[in-house]
Amino acid sequence: MTVLPGAWTGRGDEVMSSRPVASASGAAVRADGVELMGEMVGSGYREPPALARRGDGQTFQLTPLVYLVLATVDGRRSYDEVGERVSAVYGRTVTGDNVRTLVDQQLRPLGLLAKEDGSQPDVKKSNPLLALRFKYAVSDPEQTRRVTSPFARLFHPVVVALVMAAFVAVSWWVLFHKGLASATHQAFDKPGLLLLVVAVTILSAGFHEFGHAAAARRGGATPGVMGAGVYLVWPAFYTDVTDSYRLGRVGRVRTDLGGLYFNAIIAVGIAGAWWATQWDALLLVVATQILQMVRQLTPLVRFDGYHVLADVTGVPDLFHRIKPTLLGVLPWRWKHPETRILKPWARAVVTLWVLVVVPVLAFSIFTMVIALPRLLGTAWASMGKQSTLLARAWSDAALVEVAARGIAILAVAFPILATAVLLTRLLRQIVSASLRRTEGKPVRRGLVGLGAAALVAGLALAWWPNADTYRPIQPYEGGTLTQAAHAIPVPAVVRPASSGLVEGQRGSLLTGWADSDARPTREKPELALVLVPRATGTSTGSSTGTEAADPGGDVNGGTGANVPQSWVFPFNKPLSPGTGDNQAMAVNTTDNTTQYDVAFALIWIDDDSPALNTNEAYAFSSCTNCAAVAVGFQIVLVTGDNHVAVPQNISAAVNYDCINCLSYALATQLFVTLEGPLSDAGNREIAALWKQIADFGTHIAEVPLSEIAERLAAYEQEILQIIEKEQGPLTSGDPATLPSGSPSATVQGSDGGSPTSDATSPGESVSPSTGTAGESGATDPGSTSEPSPTGTPVPSSGDVSSDETTPEPSPSDSVAPTASGEASP
Repeated sequence: MTVLPGAWTGRGDEVMSSRPVASASGAAVRADGVELMGEMVGSGYREPPALARRGDGQTFQLTPLVYLVLATVDGRRSYDEVGERVSAVYGRTVTGDNVRTLVDQQLRPLGLLAKEDGSQPDVKKSNPLLALRFKYAVSDPEQTRRVTSPFARLFHPVVVALVMAAFVAVSWWVLFHKGLASATHQAFDKPGLLLLVVAVTILSAGFHEFGHAAAARRGGATPGVMGAGVYLVWPAFYTDVTDSYRLGRVGRVRTDLGGLYFNAIIAVGIAGAWWATQWDALLLVVATQILQMVRQLTPLVRFDGYHVLADVTGVPDLFHRIKPTLLGVLPWRWKHPETRILKPWARAVVTLWVLVVVPVLAFSIFTMVIALPRLLGTAWASMGKQSTLLARAWSDAALVEVAARGIAILAVAFPILATAVLLTRLLRQIVSASLRRTEGKPVRRGLVGLGAAALVAGLALAWWPNADTYRPIQPYEGGTLTQAAHAIPVPAVVRPASSGLVEGQRGSLLTGWADSDARPTREKPELALVLVPRATGTSTGSSTGTEAADPGGDVNGGTGANVPQSWVFPFNKPLSPGTGDNQAMAVNTTDNTTQYDVAFALIWIDDDSPALNTNEAYAFSSCTNCAAVAVGFQIVLVTGDNHVAVPQNISAAVNYDCINCLSYALATQLFVTLEGPLSDAGNREIAALWKQIADFGTHIAEVPLSEIAERLAAYEQEILQIIEKEQGPLTSGDPATLPSGSPSATVQGSDGGSPTSDATSPGESVSPSTGTAGESGATDPGSTSEPSPTGTPVPSSGDVSSDETTPEPSPSDSVAPTASGEASP
């Protein structure tokens, strides 16, 4: 079965089991449409059952004795005559009274025999919770046979081998070589292609059913009706292949896997269509086929994997074996006949399946109930958003987008409605089963009533509307099992104590808020003061990314590196860098030392996330005969469909209460938007150049301060040359002043200078941004630097120009280029 996109491989909805009872004489006739299918080949039962199918398609497992009685009755023979014929075949004496008992208590209740007055029985099909619902037949058996018979030739061994080899090659190429980034971008950028992908995926679900029917025909069975219905919470196609029970184990498994084989055929065909059209969006269909195949092999519910497991073990009614299997685990039932009805190996497999399926399904239903309010809130918010977009598309007469938004609304609404139906049916079955089993047993019914009251109280607690119960799910929520457990409404008295906060980790902390204060949320946070003990032996110099610079160096025998620097400056310490940001911060409060902090980062943005990257360099000194040097160099290359780009480049150099000191901060940022990914050769050139830049960063203490900005600018030009060599001249400009979609470049300095704009040919955009380098030397406490928009240090008044009094950076300082985001090697 494949849920839409997908289908259902139906075998008369369910194979029912029937066991003999005991004794009585008369005449009986089979009901109209009853078909005798014979003994099940490859059965996992110790005594193989025989199969009979009712006129409505319901199939039953019958013991050999009951099956013989059903096969012998013809409306003319008396019960005694039937008993004699059955005895001759069965090898044991069966009396007319025995036949009457089997007829009255087994065959007529199952609807396999006509009533005593000759009228047709009132049949009721089985109604399991996980069955296909709301079925609608599209083709009758004759039409199914006629349409699917030609496809049976595709199951020739040579054809199967070629198709599967091609499928493996296509899957490898799509998943490990080509990738799906461009396909996803193209599909969502062009609604027409997205609709095409959806349409082909739905049609592939129908073709999946052709695979089951054709496989049944290949083995010699006759497929039945084909149609559509609802399985769990999704629409689904189905094919009745009950007749495949006539086949052996190999034939049945071929029928089960026939749909997956046809998914592989579709994937190969789509790869050919891509080769002819070069529409990358079509490759999403290949991905959906692979996902369908993986999901179909899940044996937890009635997907194809369930039928494969049932046919391999020869136990077609796995869900009906759950109760006997669980009871069979009890020591006092190990030798019970119902426990030992299966062959040992089949019993072991079925027991393992039951022990996995029962907790998984129970947990799934539990999480469905707990998460339902959040899902409803999310669905409501999503439908509101999609409705707004639908109305906008309608007003713009964009019919393709109207169709796409309509499908999106249906995709949101349908599973919610189906979930409600599933939970309602589950509740109805529990209530009816409880009433039936406690009838005439007041004590047991009272206990059941108490349990029902507790269940209602729990649901009321979980679903009671409050501020967060129906809050839409947010993108930042992880959705892990731990988070789901914490989301369960629990009174505060039973909540575990707060674990506290650890720097750099998520945690929880008990806080107090005045009744008049608004409660903080992730969307609307409130400021709170959190005191975290400072660990000893750490340095204040920091840089973002996977590696951190180790600032500090001693040029005159001072304490130098790895010495904790206290914060003595009359302003707040700069905030730590965020994801995708780069920060170099050198703080020196130790006399006769030099502190270096260098942070280099190469960042690739290959999706549509906002480009809010910040590059910062801070140099702060409060000491005597000392220096603080901070160099931040960030390259941001955007290859995704990015519509928000607000890069920031900040530098500051401050001397405070400082004598004969130097503070130097240089922030250089290059922001480039490419028209697409670079070639492998281009990436290799970028990687090789970045290796040189990283090596320069590790030896930057050996470079005179006056040359650092020039060297970094040269590296920027080399990067731009590599890009322009592949993608043509770059365009420079302010994104805010250009038409939508125009490439742009922005030059920004921390002195607030005006951006410059050059008109060049469209194609890509580049934003070279060189920050200030503030340098100051002072003999008077409190002197500060003057920012320079050129990236060249500008001494403030009181700068000491003598080489003897200005400490030189130590080449022994340890610096490490760092990367934030996806770093080049």
